[in-house]
Amino acid sequence: MEKAAELGCGALCFEGNIDFYGKSGFRQASEYGIRYHGLPGGEDASFFLCKELVPCYLDEITGEYATPEGYLVDEQDAEEFDKQTSAKVSCLCVII
Repeated sequence: MEKAAELGCGALCFEGNIDFYGKSGFRQASEYGIRYHGLPGGEDASFFLCKELVPCYLDEITGEYATPEGYLVDEQDAEEFDKQTSAKVSCLCVII
């Protein structure tokens, strides 16, 4: 989370278990007015979590989150890419 904040992320959103990630300050994204793409209003989205890294960053923001298409990669394609690449950095930062 510190690295995400250093990179300028104001909030983090992802899928996870609130019982585990709630201990780190994550809350259900619906509490911030953010819906998960493809789920009708009122549908259970308790798996979709969010944490503000900048206080009040999500104030007056509402909307729908959709996983960017580029994050959905074929596993074999990813392994082949990794074989051809020496430096590996893993970071997911969604700036809302």
